[in-house]
Amino acid sequence: MLYRLDNYDYGYNVLTEMDGKHKEMMMDIGIYKFRKDEKIKLKEPSKEMALLLLEGTVIMKWNGIKHKMERHSLFDDEPWCLHLPRNLEVEVEALEESEVLIQKTDNDRAFEPKLYTPEDCKTEIFGEEVLGESSRRLVRTIFDYKIAPYSNMVIGEVINLPGRWSSYPPHHHPQPEVYLYRFTKPQGFGAAFVGDEVYKVVDNSFLAIPGGYVHPQVTAPGYGMYYCWMIRHLDGNPWTDRVMDEDHSWLLDPKAEVWSGIQV
Repeated sequence: MLYRLDNYDYGYNVLTEMDGKHKEMMMDIGIYKFRKDEKIKLKEPSKEMALLLLEGTVIMKWNGIKHKMERHSLFDDEPWCLHLPRNLEVEVEALEESEVLIQKTDNDRAFEPKLYTPEDCKTEIFGEEVLGESSRRLVRTIFDYKIAPYSNMVIGEVINLPGRWSSYPPHHHPQPEVYLYRFTKPQGFGAAFVGDEVYKVVDNSFLAIPGGYVHPQVTAPGYGMYYCWMIRHLDGNPWTDRVMDEDHSWLLDPKAEVWSGIQV
């Protein structure tokens, strides 16, 4: 369930495919790595599309609109993300070497394109003042069912603080989800749990999480961990919230008594 982009290079790098690799994720997901001054045009006749700027400076043109976007740190800069309905063309021009994450899935609904700016995607703090702040992390929800009920997708970002947990207490949901990881240093690492399996996550690895499995995460001390989280709604069953694992739901009680360790 954990994979790595070992041959990551310029052009389009595939993570998942609706009709190919990891098709159970029900999404086309990939990263386009641009050379300076490179331009591409994208148009999907039957799929909605989200384009998330990971790094660099690009100009996107769609529907008579032109917008410059710049981002140089996944950890410090909040995101730019363009969300388009099917059958609408976008042109992306890179003003420097840049990376854009592209997420797509089928959707025959008509909706207006939406550019989510850093002002729209403010960082929230999760895990404050509980469990000794061992699960304190930064969460940016770009769009979900509440924000874009016409979409079949969800996309957001999490910043794991060094040595701390996220997706915690452990939770699950029936919808499939994909995590793409980056670290503050290339040698950074962490661990991802999917059900009873544990995986070492590293820079540019990604996790394909089937529906129904708990999936808590942790990063090693000294290394900040970023992951983009992408969910595919199920037909008639959109993702609206996390379902906490019953064995660990007691941790949600702010008055829960947690052993704090032996004093030495």
